[in-house]
Amino acid sequence: MTGPSSAPPAPTHLAQLRASGHVQRSVKGEVRANLLARMARGEERFPGIVGFDDTVLPHLERALLAGHDLVLLGERGQGKTRLIRTLVGLLDEWTPVVAGCEINDHPYAPVCARCRRLAAEHGEALPVAWRHRSERYGEKLATPDTSVGDLIGDIDPVKVAEGRTLGDPETVHYGLVPRSNRGVFAVNELPDLAERIQVALLNVLEERDIQVRGYQLRLPLDLLLVASANPEDYTNRGRIITPLKDRFGAEIRTHYPLRLTDEVDLVRQEATLVAHVPRHLLEIVARFTRMVRESPAVDTRSGVSARFAVAAAETIAASALRRAAMTGEDPAIARVCDLPAAVPTLRGKVEFEASEEGREEEVLTHLLRRAVAEEFRVRLGGTDLSGLLARFAAGATVETGDLVPASELLARLGPVEGLSALLDRLGEPEDLADPAQEPGHAAAAGLTQGHAAAGLTQGHAAAGLTQGHAAAGLTQGHAAAGVELALEGLYLTRKLSKDEVPGRTVYGGGA
Repeated sequence: MTGPSSAPPAPTHLAQLRASGHVQRSVKGEVRANLLARMARGEERFPGIVGFDDTVLPHLERALLAGHDLVLLGERGQGKTRLIRTLVGLLDEWTPVVAGCEINDHPYAPVCARCRRLAAEHGEALPVAWRHRSERYGEKLATPDTSVGDLIGDIDPVKVAEGRTLGDPETVHYGLVPRSNRGVFAVNELPDLAERIQVALLNVLEERDIQVRGYQLRLPLDLLLVASANPEDYTNRGRIITPLKDRFGAEIRTHYPLRLTDEVDLVRQEATLVAHVPRHLLEIVARFTRMVRESPAVDTRSGVSARFAVAAAETIAASALRRAAMTGEDPAIARVCDLPAAVPTLRGKVEFEASEEGREEEVLTHLLRRAVAEEFRVRLGGTDLSGLLARFAAGATVETGDLVPASELLARLGPVEGLSALLDRLGEPEDLADPAQEPGHAAAAGLTQGHAAAGLTQGHAAAGLTQGHAAAGLTQGHAAAGVELALEGLYLTRKLSKDEVPGRTVYGGGA
């Protein structure tokens, strides 16, 4: 929900509003008209939503065009709340309200007792204020302690103490639902709401009014009501009562990203990465996440949230930043050696089957290795790695680890035939700033002035990087990241041996 992009309209009282030609529309009418306009212009309707274009969004658009209240049903971490919050962007940017009204009455048709009284007193001079669409959204996380007063309203003892009688409608303190009048109201995790509290929403969805204790109130609420819920076969804490479910116009199932590219795009969008994480590592994280979701060791009813992949990517980036801080590596670029750091972080984000108790980290570690092996096959399966294998044919070893900088790893490895082709296969489209160059690099490496101008340093040459690589922003860190994927892939395909101790990995010898 973004802030205003323009100033509110000029009218400040009812006569000016009528003279401006303003036409009153219902909330669902606004949403329908603005959705149709965006469709006609080919604009994005639900910004920030990834992977739902061909599945969830068409159903959602039909529900909104039909004017339905709706339930989004899906496992945790599928973006239900994010999707609901984008609906506010389909409202008009500014809408008029009676100034000071608690429930946002429209000046043309006030419904609460206060605003009707003011309209009778002021007539065409009724004060008008303007509300931005970002202020027309209400949300409540359903919790067992939620009361009818929270959602609908209750008697305000302060107003009674001020001298009003208990029969005066103005003694009512309105709850979240009426305060979201003429906007969008969302109930997250609706089945967690006690059944007796769900009953209070029946009139809101059908008769479009509310009841507060013994008051003869009939407020014709104008709102779009949206709820989210987990599938009932998993959410044993409660259910949506049948009469309430019947009153929702549409039930829409959400899902986790169906394509690997969508999973990667989602991580890129949501993760706050403190270091550069190459594309192939993000793909490993995405593959890892999908394997965890499909694993028989994991309770599939609970789901594996998109936050799992986001947390993994952030932890991997943090591991790279830690290495850079302790070794002086610049820039900080994540490598395969940073992947294991994510496993302990992620353990609490997965619900395992009871039979796997005590083996949680073992299961995650195994699935992570499978993800690395699959990425290796997809990215480097057809690449000639004989030059790299030849380096170890005579029994040589190369040590790496989460505190070994890229320059040291490449120096230990030495020149490797075919490294340039390996990096081309991995590809790294993002542009990074060229590393700072030290005087004498170009001359010492026998590089021309043109090479130096392109950012090609001695370190680039030693790493097998071409002038094109340097111009594209590739660094020794990228070369080391590519080398580690190749080394780990060769080990996982039984072409190379590996010894591990905490913080250190030694590759070497044929398997």
